[in-house]
Amino acid sequence: MTDTPDSDDVSRRTYLKLAGGAGTATFLAGCTGGGESTTESTESSGDSESTEETSGDDSDSSTEYNALEVQHWWTGGDGGAAVQALFEGFEEQHPDIELTENPVAGGAGQNLRAVIKKRILNNDPPSSWQAWPGANLQPFTDADKLEDIEESVWGHNDMKNAYLDGPQEAAQPAGNYVSVPLNIHRLNNLFYNVEVVEDAGVDPASIDSPSALVDAMATVDEAGYVGMAQQTNSAWSTGQLWAQVLLGEYGADVYADVTAGNVEANADAVRDSLDIVKQYSEYYPNDAGSISWQDANSKIIEGDAAFFHQGDWAAGMYRGQDGFEYESNWDHVPFPGTEGLYSLNMDSFPMPTNNPSPEATKAFLRYVGSVDAQERFNPKKGSIPPRTDVPQDAFGPFLQNQMDDFSNSEAQPLSIQHGLAVAPDALTAFEDAMASFISNYDVEAAYSAVQSAFQ
Repeated sequence: MTDTPDSDDVSRRTYLKLAGGAGTATFLAGCTGGGESTTESTESSGDSESTEETSGDDSDSSTEYNALEVQHWWTGGDGGAAVQALFEGFEEQHPDIELTENPVAGGAGQNLRAVIKKRILNNDPPSSWQAWPGANLQPFTDADKLEDIEESVWGHNDMKNAYLDGPQEAAQPAGNYVSVPLNIHRLNNLFYNVEVVEDAGVDPASIDSPSALVDAMATVDEAGYVGMAQQTNSAWSTGQLWAQVLLGEYGADVYADVTAGNVEANADAVRDSLDIVKQYSEYYPNDAGSISWQDANSKIIEGDAAFFHQGDWAAGMYRGQDGFEYESNWDHVPFPGTEGLYSLNMDSFPMPTNNPSPEATKAFLRYVGSVDAQERFNPKKGSIPPRTDVPQDAFGPFLQNQMDDFSNSEAQPLSIQHGLAVAPDALTAFEDAMASFISNYDVEAAYSAVQSAFQ
């Protein structure tokens, strides 16, 4: 998996303590998770192609480029195929730039993040690297380790007009553009088995709130099916689920206020959303504590369960299953109460200071933000583009529907569980809170732990 979080990342406080002593090149500091999707470009907009090829910054034949080093964790599966398509497109447009990919596999990106932290602190950064944006990048911006790329990158390819507010917010964790989002994975999905819900007499489209979903799962349970295919072997699925319950029951403003640290002001909302998740747990499979998210998702495919909450990467398993067709066998609705919202996680590429190849890096980041790049990458990855002007032809019907929802969304809340909405130290404490919560479902203890994590 590449899109679900890990729980062993170094805290922001620890990172900043290390960064404070990293003024010389000889300073050494050692710094010690995912959902992968499966999937389904070819006419690019004039903006992307023409700007990319005529910009004096990246096509001037007199410009001398150093070799471009890009690090990522997409070493196999859909991610591997997608990033190779990205690199091929870049090399076609920039044959004068020598691109070296330097992947670091494992740990849903945790291993790469450790490598990057060490390299940044040693003043030996790569040209760019795959990173979850938003608050994940705050340790780097606080340490003044990322370049402001508003003019040099975001001023090209009509990016500001093509990106919605959520992705642009994630690209500016400290108020300046420091990264370029490449793809989006939606988190507020509720997948379901069509035959199961029909047999149980439940209409998913009529479930208008997270609390109403409890009654729907009770009806499913009475019909002899698992209400929600959920794993509790690790805490991240519950953290992700709780965030959507909070969002769906109380709205985007409360969600944003809680992630900003104002938990006590929203105490009733936080407690109630935790209690709703506790009620959901009564309808989990009996083996929830010992299975993976893929195992849980298989219960939808096999017709044993009605509902499954997960990021859109879950649809990759459905598309890879013969005879399990979108809309006729499986379908989805926005998580109850989140209609009009698009809760997102993203991959992006930042530009570090002390860059070994600044002009080549700018060219690469401008390409990442172009229609051509996002049209090549996202159909293979099973994600959607953060640009709203990418043609839909290469995407399957599920992702086309997701693209429409994204373009028409009123707001795009950033993921808590992937660290876009909260800084690394807060995320670590939140993950601890969720791990304790699934061990005993003590709402009051979980509330106190969440308050402590976000304050």
